[in-house]
Formats: sequence, structure tokens, C-alpha cells
Amino acid sequence: MDKRALSAALGAAVAAVLAVTASASATAAAGAVLTTTSGTAVASGDTLSASLASGTKARIATTPGGSTGITCSTSAFTATANTNPAAPGTATETVTAHTLSTCTTNITGATGVQSITVNNLPFAAAVTSGGPLTVSAGSAGPIQTTLKINTILGLTTCVYRAGSLTATPSNADNSLTFTDQLFTKYSGPSTCPGSGYFTAKYGPVLDVTQAGSPAVIVN
Repeated sequence: MDKRALSAALGAAVAAVLAVTASASATAAAGAVLTTTSGTAVASGDTLSASLASGTKARIATTPGGSTGITCSTSAFTATANTNPAAPGTATETVTAHTLSTCTTNITGATGVQSITVNNLPFAAAVTSGGPLTVSAGSAGPIQTTLKINTILGLTTCVYRAGSLTATPSNADNSLTFTDQLFTKYSGPSTCPGSGYFTAKYGPVLDVTQAGSPAVIVN
């Protein structure tokens, strides 16, 4: 083998080694599907929690992107991490609490919001590398929300259900955003809107079990 051929062969070998090393480094850097800004993986049993992102409100509109409906200035959720495999993969969680309060409404005939209660908790949740977070019904029943609305005719109770909910994670601000997630009326008088479209941004999502409550990253 002449010098030029030997040099080319050595160059190819070095390039191959560097490529393998880079690939291994990228895999190592990704770690688990859910890691924290402190550099550790979210452990099974860890509690994840988030309130509304600063400057935002949760909204249940009567039409997609509409301005009529219910607006809440306080909302939060809590979830427990279940499985958290190496990325790419799918991590699973259990949503144990979801609250909405300090709400107002501009629905015709409504004078105020007495309460909003999320029923049938806990829910199941799964988040996939590079994909969305999906919330689905748990063993207690379907995803359901009960609204108690004060109207000019008295208190009205409206119950809504959803098949599933999808949120978009963002590592830029460690947030989860739900946009126009459809709830359909399950029970209630004709004064209850037929549908509700839920929109809210929660963040940062924190692992409150770990020291310092670091924010959560989806890999």
C-alpha cells in the first residue's frame, strides 16, 4: 500500500471512530426521556408540578380560539412520574391533581363562576421524545370537568368530558401548552354551552421531589 492509500485508510478509520464517539456522546447527553436542569434523571415516584406560566391565564372557550367562555387566573397540576426510560422513548406519569380557580365568565346569561372541579382523577399521561404529552382517562373514569355557573336564573351545573388531552412541551421555558382541547357537554341544561375548548400554558414544570425543585426537560 502506498503512502497516499495508507493515509486515506487511516483518515477513514479516524473519521469512523470520531463518528461513533460523537454518536455515543449524543446518546449519553440525552439520558432519560425526562431529565432536570440540574442534570439528573426524573426518578420513578418523583412529584412533578406546575402552575400557569407567568402572565397567562387558563381559558375554556365556547369555540376554538373564541373570546366567549370562562377565564381562570389560577390553575395548577401535580403528577407522579412512573416510568422514565432512556431517550428516545416514552415516559409515563399519573396526573393526581388539576385545579382551576379565580374564574370569570362572559357567557350570555351567566353572572359568575362558582367552581370548576376536575373529576375522576387520577389520569394517565405519557410523553414521547420529540412528541407531545398525552393525557388519557384513568381507572376512575373518563376525563371530566364539572362547572358550577351562577346565572340570572340561579345556579347551573354543567358537566363536560374529553376523550384525551394533548399538550406541547417546550424546553425553552420548561412548559406544557394545551391549545383548544375539546370537551363535549355530558350533562346540564340548554344554558350550558355544547362544547368547551381548553387552552392553558403551564410552566416551568418542576420536579419538586429533587433538591431545589429543578425544572424538567423532555429529551
